[in-house]
Amino acid sequence: MGLTKLRNIGIAAHIDAGKTTVTERILFYTGTNRKMGEVHDGQATMDFMKQEQERGITIASAAITCMWNNSQINIIDTPGHVDFTIEVERSLRVIDGMVALFCAVGGVEPQSETVWNQADRYRVPRIAFVNKMDRTGADFYEVVSQMNNYLDANAVPFQLPMGAEDDFTGLIDVIEQKAYIFQEYERIESEIPEAYKEKAVQARAYLAEKLADFNEEILELFLEDREIPAELLKKAAREATLKLLITPVFTGAAYKNKGVQLLLDAIVDYLPSPLDIGAIVGMDVDDPEKSHTRNPSTKDPFSALAFKLIHDPYVGQQTFIRIFSGALKNGMQIRNSTKGKMERIGRIYKIYAKDRKEVSEAGPGDIVALVGMKFTKTGDTLCDVEHPLYLESIHIPPTVIELKIAPAKRKDQSKLGEALGKLANEDPSFNIRYDEETEETIVSGMGELHLEIIIDRLKHEFGVEVVVGEPSVAYRETITAEVVSNYKHSKQTGGKGQYAHTVMRIEPNDGNGYEFVDHIKGGVIPNEFITSVNKGIVKTLQKGVLAGFPVVDVKVVLIDGSHHPVDSSDMAFQTCASICFKNGFMKASPILLEPVMKIEVNTPDDYIGNVVGDLNKRRGKIESMRRYRKGSQKLNGFVPLMEMFGYATTLRNLSSGRANYSMEFYKYMPVNKAIQEEILKDLAKKREEADG
Repeated sequence: MGLTKLRNIGIAAHIDAGKTTVTERILFYTGTNRKMGEVHDGQATMDFMKQEQERGITIASAAITCMWNNSQINIIDTPGHVDFTIEVERSLRVIDGMVALFCAVGGVEPQSETVWNQADRYRVPRIAFVNKMDRTGADFYEVVSQMNNYLDANAVPFQLPMGAEDDFTGLIDVIEQKAYIFQEYERIESEIPEAYKEKAVQARAYLAEKLADFNEEILELFLEDREIPAELLKKAAREATLKLLITPVFTGAAYKNKGVQLLLDAIVDYLPSPLDIGAIVGMDVDDPEKSHTRNPSTKDPFSALAFKLIHDPYVGQQTFIRIFSGALKNGMQIRNSTKGKMERIGRIYKIYAKDRKEVSEAGPGDIVALVGMKFTKTGDTLCDVEHPLYLESIHIPPTVIELKIAPAKRKDQSKLGEALGKLANEDPSFNIRYDEETEETIVSGMGELHLEIIIDRLKHEFGVEVVVGEPSVAYRETITAEVVSNYKHSKQTGGKGQYAHTVMRIEPNDGNGYEFVDHIKGGVIPNEFITSVNKGIVKTLQKGVLAGFPVVDVKVVLIDGSHHPVDSSDMAFQTCASICFKNGFMKASPILLEPVMKIEVNTPDDYIGNVVGDLNKRRGKIESMRRYRKGSQKLNGFVPLMEMFGYATTLRNLSSGRANYSMEFYKYMPVNKAIQEEILKDLAKKREEADG
């Protein structure tokens, strides 16, 4: 089978748009599964983690291979919940095309916008599927107009529904001008009913008009009012989709088995193969200015990106990789250019949901799981030993929420450490640190649900019961003024002393992270100790100065200092730099930064006043309000995370359970003075209690 017959696709959507159900139907119709699993009874193939079955949501994106019309489709299932954005992000990095799923009732929901913007960032061609046409309130045309208004999607219907809600009977193929009616698992082709004929002709004319913008041949036929052949429309539509000029829209009701086979046809017809995507570009390992291209061919040197780690109880750790070029064989030695280490390929698996099939080799475009990788983590580049390069890694958002955890039984301490290590390996948006002063383990993640799932997995997968503290906000520290700090570290304690002296200018570095600049003249501090100065500062940044939170956005310029030929050492300069930095930091008007979240609330008109009033109390800023649907509105704004604990319950009470919301991290912003003082007082009090 050639590469033209391969499709690597992701299915992405807002939570509850029916993503996993669509995937289940695809697996059934492609013969991968003999029976259909359902999400609501915990039998879905893709959701094989216990937590997914209990909650009816997809957490870990799994990769599955299936066949349709002589084409191989690799599906990467992605979660719709915003706390698992990293899963969507890493999947988008390795897929070639995407099916964006929308609920015919819910339309364009908050998470659909997030996913859409992520797909824009990676320039992923996509088609849309409007699902749940059988539900009360389903409105296909409203969803298409929302896609154009909110997502700028240039959405064009390639199918029209016949009826809606309980009367949804079938679909019209706009290009072929045929109707399909569904009975049980069969689809029956028929003439377009009289009632829909005019609509179908108008839809074809609209589609042709849209494509005429990008295709001379169609434009000519269109202007001369001549019949445009279906094949020409399909060819032009494919080209326009691949260039992200249009989004073809299909429809159906996956749960009722309506429209899924036609969606599979559309995946093969309109989404790209690895050849359509073409060569990828990587950076030279030694010179970031230089680049290398790799074509999707076995003749080019091997290159791949690791995009996911899963800890599997039966085979150990599986590393999922997408191969972009070259061939991978058992026993082959490859280079992990991100880590600068060599890896030997053990077993290579193709994954069919819970089942895996061992293969001896894999080539361009393949998505496979490797067992036995020692150093490789998410986002690492794997490449040919002789032809190294770096591929663009995966964007990992900062964590915003923290929890203190401890093992319920003292003897489980090392077991907890091991389990957390494995979880952090799998999920780069989950971090762990150990606070030596309070002897507590602190975990941080993307939101309350994210950490709740982690705690649940510790208990069920790793058998570690934990005691959990209150969730708290992950603040950051920075400075607002520039200062020069001068410190001499000198200790004489029998035998060899310690001597180091640094003078540094510390200045704000808004939005650019930490930067270290060496301006030492005349060797007053020898080169080997300049790295010690930087090391000492970096350690201090992690622990924080003002209140124990990581320090961000500071620039340190080392301008002067002195050393002693005998008493100076790496340790002395690390200690000196740390104290010098702390002293300067406290004089440079230090402030706390807090995570501010972007929030979207959908609420019926009756409750809008209450919702806005409540958000104002939470220091929220409303940015826009727009008609969402008849009788309801969409609010967009920004709210500090510290004000949002327990918001779900409040919103439920304010709106009699009829409003819903979603929020995601926006950026870190300064805390106002009065609140900062309160936070610092609270922290000091907690420390005293811990010590006392």
